[in-house]
Amino acid sequence: MKKWITLLTVFLFLQATVSRAQTNQKESLLWEITGNGLQQPSYLFGTIHIICKEDFLMSDTIRNKFNRADEIYLEMDMDDPSMQSKMMQLMKLPQGETLEQLFGADYPVADSFFKAKTGFPIRMFNQYKPMMLQSLLYQTILPCGLPESYEMYFVNMAKTKGKSVNGLETLESQIAVFDSIPDQEEIKWLLEWVRQYDKQLADFNRMLQLYTHQELNQMFDFIRSSPEMAGYEEVLLNKRNRNWIPVMEQVMHNKSAFFAVGAGHLPGPSGVIALLRNKGFRVEPVQF
Repeated sequence: MKKWITLLTVFLFLQATVSRAQTNQKESLLWEITGNGLQQPSYLFGTIHIICKEDFLMSDTIRNKFNRADEIYLEMDMDDPSMQSKMMQLMKLPQGETLEQLFGADYPVADSFFKAKTGFPIRMFNQYKPMMLQSLLYQTILPCGLPESYEMYFVNMAKTKGKSVNGLETLESQIAVFDSIPDQEEIKWLLEWVRQYDKQLADFNRMLQLYTHQELNQMFDFIRSSPEMAGYEEVLLNKRNRNWIPVMEQVMHNKSAFFAVGAGHLPGPSGVIALLRNKGFRVEPVQF
């Protein structure tokens, strides 16, 4: 069950890596935030939430900036001991509704595909929302075994250094974002996996390549073109970005912070970098 929760979190964060890029901005995954009355710099790092160990980008520069910060902020507080139990409760479908009903006539082919790719029948998750299935499917597209997680890496670093881990938003608010997407829409996305699995694999590998080359602009163009994102940019990205800025401002004016969020939240006119600059902060790329 713990593995399912980790994979679900991977999916939720992965879906959040979409933003509109600025073509004239220097690209990096690591940024330094100064100015606007700050007494010390803070840092912003763009993550991808499912990646093999050999592709995991980490350097002495990143560790140094992490160590300089007083507090660590992820999208959610991944160090919350109650997260697993809350996640399972929030992921349940309404009473009387099942995945088998949502799939309808497509259930047999979907169940066969899911068992072949994950080793689990859909009935094991029959009472849970469609995103539970998609979180497990993302695990199957990695050529390695278990994925590396930037979030858990930073959580473990924080524990070692005695730093607190916090969230820019709550688990409840993030689940609510995805609850705003109709279940039938998510079922449609799952059926695309059934019908075009090889394309899903190729698309992920392309996105991973763009991430490891720190090409945020091209990553945006590629991800935003996916049908899953059509019509949901405001709720998945822009609104969440705007909600984060007051939290970041308050923290940075009191302490140095290291923020790690999905890479697609960084660029664009509605991205975190632009929103911080609009508030008067200097946000500059750090090469590592």
